[in-house]
Amino acid sequence: MSDMLDELYRDVIMDHYRNPRGKKKLDKSDIHSEGKNPSCGDELEMDLQIKDGIIEDVHVGCVGCAISVSSGSMLAEVIKGKSIDEVKKIAEVVKKMLKGEPIPDDIEIEMGDLDALEGVKKFPVRIKCALLSWTTLIDSIDTVADNKERAFSTTE
Repeated sequence: MSDMLDELYRDVIMDHYRNPRGKKKLDKSDIHSEGKNPSCGDELEMDLQIKDGIIEDVHVGCVGCAISVSSGSMLAEVIKGKSIDEVKKIAEVVKKMLKGEPIPDDIEIEMGDLDALEGVKKFPVRIKCALLSWTTLIDSIDTVADNKERAFSTTE
C-alpha cells in the first residue's frame, strides 16, 4: 500500500475516532447489547431501533482504542437504513477483510469508510478491536432471532 493511501486510511480512522457516528443515545431501542474485548479493555454498548426488518437508528457507545471506536462509528454509519440480511452480509465481509480471507464474488456491498480498516489485518492483535462492534451486533441480532423462534415454537 502506498504511503499516501496509508495516510488517507489513518485520517479516516482518526476522524471516526475523534467524531464517532452513532454516539447519540436512543430514546428507546428494540435491541440492547454490550460487548467487551478483554485483551485490550475495549467496551461497547449498542442499541438498535428496528422496524419491519430495517435498522432505523443505531447508538454505539464505545470506550477503547482508536481502532475499536472507529470501527463502531463506521458500523453506525453504514448499517442505518439497511435490512438485517444486508447487515449480516456487511458484517461477514468486514470479518473476512480483517482476517485476510477471500470475499465471495457474489457479495456486492458498498464499503464506504470500512475500507480503511483493511490495514488492521497487518496487526493480528488488533483484529479483535476492529471486530468488537460487528460481533456484538451479529450476536445480539442472532440472540433476538433465536428467542423469537423459541417463543413461537411448540413443544409436545
